[in-house]
Amino acid sequence: MSSSEFSAKGSGFSDPNSEYRVPDSGVRVRFAPSPSGYLHIGGARTALYNWLFARKNKGSFILRIEDTDQTRSTDEAIEAIIDSLEWLGLSWDEGPKIGGEFGPYRQTERFGLYREAAEKLLKAKKSYYCYCLPEELKERREELLKKGRPPRYDRHCLGLSPEEEERFKKEGRKPAVRFRTSDVGVTRVSDLIRGEVTFDNSTLGDFIILRSDGTPTYNLAATVDDYMMRITHVIRGDDHLPNTPKQILLYQDLGWEIPQFAHLPMIVGRDRAPLSKRHGAVSVAVFRKEGYLPETFLNFLALLGWSYDEAQVLFEKDELIQKFSLERVIKSAALFDTEKLDWMNGNYIRQMSAEELPSKIIPFLVDEGLIEGPEIFPDKWWQKLAEIIQERIKTLKEAVSLTDFFFKEELVLDEKAEKVLGKEGAKEILRRVFERLSELEDFTSHSIEDNLRTIQEQMELKPRKVFQPIRAAVTGKMVSPPLFETLELLGKEKTLKRLEQVLSFT
Repeated sequence: MSSSEFSAKGSGFSDPNSEYRVPDSGVRVRFAPSPSGYLHIGGARTALYNWLFARKNKGSFILRIEDTDQTRSTDEAIEAIIDSLEWLGLSWDEGPKIGGEFGPYRQTERFGLYREAAEKLLKAKKSYYCYCLPEELKERREELLKKGRPPRYDRHCLGLSPEEEERFKKEGRKPAVRFRTSDVGVTRVSDLIRGEVTFDNSTLGDFIILRSDGTPTYNLAATVDDYMMRITHVIRGDDHLPNTPKQILLYQDLGWEIPQFAHLPMIVGRDRAPLSKRHGAVSVAVFRKEGYLPETFLNFLALLGWSYDEAQVLFEKDELIQKFSLERVIKSAALFDTEKLDWMNGNYIRQMSAEELPSKIIPFLVDEGLIEGPEIFPDKWWQKLAEIIQERIKTLKEAVSLTDFFFKEELVLDEKAEKVLGKEGAKEILRRVFERLSELEDFTSHSIEDNLRTIQEQMELKPRKVFQPIRAAVTGKMVSPPLFETLELLGKEKTLKRLEQVLSFT
């Protein structure tokens, strides 16, 4: 539905009691990302809390794309955000791909609505045209700062005469539209998390709602969209708290009912600074690529600012829906703890069945170019592999470095393996192992273990002295899955070939 078609039904700008008024019941929340990059951690947490709140209250979760900044917004970023939300399992009830009664759901397709709202405010003398150039604004701002005064707009264009306006137009100036705020009084934000927050109106300044190129600023677009889409609760990061009094004033002067607001705590790194790229990965896509499970990440995000009790940290999705409430969201900053995330992901991996885990690992092996698909081994082989690495990995991607030697034809020795194989006595150990395994018909882990322990006892050496060179010779590294199970999965032919290869040059 185009914005013109939407307006034709009656936008509600002139009648606060129109059919588009926010209803008295029925929770409607939204996640409204700006598509200038990947979905970052803060945005994902905001999306999750909105989704949980909607599902808990049997309401609607709306996805809206705030793409008015056309210099930074891209279709690729929109797709990336949608892909991350789908990976997390955060389905929306209205928005891109599925539409809805209150669309369109991209702000670039709703410009007519914002201009209509600005026109209403202009007619009511609640807003005015501003012809000031950027360089003029900068100069006056710097002058105010020199005098120790707040750098708010000086209302240079308030009350321009028709002659002055005409002169500016002849100069080719295109006006922005500024919202006129009161010089007195306060605006109170009744925040569902922070309680009442008060803002002095004199500090807000006359802010721009429509730029000179006709595009809306965030405060106007968000206010119009939230009203038109019947949003009942605006749940977003606390970086938006300074915008809230401005939006409340817009609601009031447009004659619209004000939604409830809830501002989520900041997410910080271990240094207590706001989470940023210097702390490492900050986008959902990167964590997905690193091998974190969506159920892990959803659970982890939920605990970034919310908890049910001091004991429980692992939640199923349905359980999160049941137990989530804004009342339990903390006010203080939430710590992004990667150690906790790793522990949690490892826990989820260990809960998976041996039949399920291979399907999660194989795509990472394919991406690494080690295999083209699972068909190179039977299902039973993959299940045995899953069983012997399941306790040893915290992420799916770790399975690659732990198992890559299974899929390589040629043995590649790392530095530590070379050092072990260069020790005195290593060659004699491998020679005996080669002879014993060559004669072995039952090439299973139990039979392999019995025979290798016999060699160890005959040579009167500690297990580590015998098994370390074997591990190095067949895997090329000193960290691998359990040795006997590894040899069984590697197979007799490949095991003997690698032992022979090492014996030829050690």
